[in-house]
Formats: sequence, C-alpha cells, structure tokens
Amino acid sequence: MSILSWILFGLIAGAIAKALHPGKDPGGWIVTILIGIAGAFVGGWINGLITDTPINSNWSLRGFLFAVGGAILLLWIYGMATRKRG
Repeated sequence: MSILSWILFGLIAGAIAKALHPGKDPGGWIVTILIGIAGAFVGGWINGLITDTPINSNWSLRGFLFAVGGAILLLWIYGMATRKRG
C-alpha cells in the first residue's frame, strides 16, 4: 500500500477506535485521527509479525481490525500518559 492509503486507512481506523474506546479522550478529533494513523501502522506491523504478511500488502478485513486495535491501544496509552494524577 502507498503512504496515502495508509493515511486513509488510519483515518477510518482512528474514527472507529474513537467511537469504540470507552471514556473521554484528552485530545480532540484531530489528535485521535493522528493517533489512528499511527495505530494503523502499529496494527499493520503487529499483523505482519503474527501472520507473516508484509505491511505493504493489500487492504483486508484482518488488516483493518489490527489497525483499529492498534489505534485503540495507542488511544489508551495516550489517555494514560495525559491523565491528571491526584
């Protein structure tokens, strides 16, 4: 896949992850979309490790699910990192 298709893939994955992620996120939609794009890369990388599929392969449902999962994981990490203590 080209970098533009990964960005589009991440944009969609980030929007779905925002809808599925419980609780309030400290960032707005722009931050969530950027985290979604990063999550698509992370999810694609994890998918490649587990299934031996190259990260630049064609779009698939499995790849999309990993991208959404990666975005949710990064949203959770971002929420934990920016959470106010006390």
